[in-house]
Amino acid sequence: MVTANKPPAGTTAKPKEKASLTEYAYEQLKDRILALHFLPGQYLNEASLSEQLEIGRTPIHQALQRLKEEGLVEILPRKGIIVQPDSLGEIVNILDSRLTVEPQLAQFAAQRVSEGKVTEAEIAEMKELADATPEETQPPDIALFSSNDRKFHVAVATLSGNPVMAGFARKLHERSSRFWYLNMWQTIDVAASNTQHLDIAEAIAQGDESGANEKMHAHILSLRKRLKQLEALAGVHGRFPAQ
Repeated sequence: MVTANKPPAGTTAKPKEKASLTEYAYEQLKDRILALHFLPGQYLNEASLSEQLEIGRTPIHQALQRLKEEGLVEILPRKGIIVQPDSLGEIVNILDSRLTVEPQLAQFAAQRVSEGKVTEAEIAEMKELADATPEETQPPDIALFSSNDRKFHVAVATLSGNPVMAGFARKLHERSSRFWYLNMWQTIDVAASNTQHLDIAEAIAQGDESGANEKMHAHILSLRKRLKQLEALAGVHGRFPAQ
């Protein structure tokens, strides 16, 4: 089951430069939100966050502004900062957006492979990430699965050569993975996900543009179908808001 009160593992060292401190604060706070150390609907305040990260409030404030733009927090005047909850309806919309963006990124990646613009090392790294989560671990390690899943999709997006679309896809993926982490951890099928990732990776490695597009589309569509199945139960069990 998800443990929501432990900070994420692998905390990076705190930098000294002001600009780097802002980036550090942004990454640390985002990781805590995505890993549910900060729960959806939880109120935060800059003073407490500054104390937790042992840095000044200015980089905390700037980091929160970035997280607001990404839809992960809401800043309420005179009330504080609230971790933005995502409803089922919102996550369906996010997955619909991913269905549009990520298959195209996979296609672009395959195209760049066929044009000789991707190195063998980059292809090998993508393939390694495809099935990095052990299938035999039961119950699945949700934190490891979520981290590896993000890394694989980031790798594909990076190989596309389109940083604008890649950045948009990353934000969409982070929003949907947080919801999966909170509400749907018990539905994760590591073996199926690894197989789908490997299919995508192989199509890209072969420079198969249409195949890469189709495999990525099928992968995200399978997530959407599982989500829609749970949507029918939202009002029955009250585990999460439908709208």
